[in-house]
Amino acid sequence: MIEGKNEMFEELKTKLDKTIEVLKSELAKVRIGRASVGLIENLNVDVYGSTMPLNQLANITVPDSRTLAIQPWDKANLASIEQAIAKSSLGLNPVNDGTMVRIFIPPLSSERRNELVKVVKQKAEAAKISIRNVRQDAVSKILAQEKNKEIGEDEARRRQDQVQTEIDRYNDEIDNLTSIKEKDITTI
Repeated sequence: MIEGKNEMFEELKTKLDKTIEVLKSELAKVRIGRASVGLIENLNVDVYGSTMPLNQLANITVPDSRTLAIQPWDKANLASIEQAIAKSSLGLNPVNDGTMVRIFIPPLSSERRNELVKVVKQKAEAAKISIRNVRQDAVSKILAQEKNKEIGEDEARRRQDQVQTEIDRYNDEIDNLTSIKEKDITTI
């Protein structure tokens, strides 16, 4: 096996895995009508003169399928947490009872479900664009190796086919994640 091939494929796989992880993270933030910690755990809150993710300031629990409970470790942060949730683009109304913040997740209307499906599709398309860019970089490296006579024409074609096989596998995973999320959104 030619040196450099493994490095290139390891780099390709790392970039593709990162793209899938980012997509999973983005899809977790899309509200589906059920309470989920992933919905708010990375929400930034202004406290102590800086911005911190909510999961570093409080314990977030799901007491039932329509409620999130946020118990801050420092009660002084209650108002900041409430403001961060209210100002977010999530469309949630936090309730501060003096000891914790509760969020009641309203059921989604059919119009809102359709909007969320569009958002999911946009996130999936962004992930596919990222994967296409990774593929383009990998193919460029292979062609450069061929041009510099580091590998032959047949080996270059073989490597390009291997890259495309990996790309197809990751695109299928994106489609699978997207269809699962769409099903979650449209299921009442």
